Amino acid sequence: MPTAHPLKKQKFSSFTLPKAFKQLGVTQLQPWSIRAEAIVPSAFFQERLSRLQRVFDLRSYEESKKLLIDAICEEAILEFERLKIWKGAALESDTLTGNVDYLVAENKAYLEAPLVCIIEAKKDNFEQGLAQCLVEMQACQWQNRQLGHDIDVFGIVTNGDGWQFYKLTTAGQIYETLLYSLNDLPAILGALHFIFHTCEQSLLK
Repeated sequence: MPTAHPLKKQKFSSFTLPKAFKQLGVTQLQPWSIRAEAIVPSAFFQERLSRLQRVFDLRSYEESKKLLIDAICEEAILEFERLKIWKGAALESDTLTGNVDYLVAENKAYLEAPLVCIIEAKKDNFEQGLAQCLVEMQACQWQNRQLGHDIDVFGIVTNGDGWQFYKLTTAGQIYETLLYSLNDLPAILGALHFIFHTCEQSLLK
C-alpha cells in the first residue's frame, strides 16, 4: 500500500480574515472592554521615546515601527519578572506553522509553553494582522494543551500608533477591544499591564 503523506502545515501568513475565522470555527468576535487604570510612562521611557522619534523614521516602514513597539512593550512588561518576550520565534501546531513577531512566555533561557500572548506587528493592515493573530493564538493554545496548560491566550495587533487587544478563551470564544491610540499612551500601557498581569497569573496555575 502507498505510504500516506502527512498534510502540509499552513503558514500563518497565508491566512485571510475569512479563512482565519473558519480555522477557529467562529463567525463573530465578542466586544471586550479592558477595565484597567491608565499608567503614566516613566521618565526613562519618555526620554527614550523622544530619542527614537528624533533619530528614526517611525512612520513609513514596518521595521522602524517595531522600534516603537519594542519600547512600549519593554515599558509595560518590565515589572513582570516571570515573563519574557521572544522576537521572531518559531511557532507551530498540528496544522499551522510560521514565525511570530513577538511571543510572550515564561522567563526561561529557552522558549517553552505555556505561551501566553502574541503580538503581531503590521504596518497599517490591521485586517491581515488580525488574521495572523487569530491563527497564532490558536497555535499557542494547541502548544499549551500538549503540556496540560488549558488557559486563555492573548493577542495584540499593532502598527505602533494603534493597538488592538484580543483574547482566545479555553471555550474557543474570541474577544476584541476597540482600537487604542498612541495619543493616549497611558491607556495603552494600562491595557498592556492588565494583560501581562493576567498572563503572569496564568503561569501560577
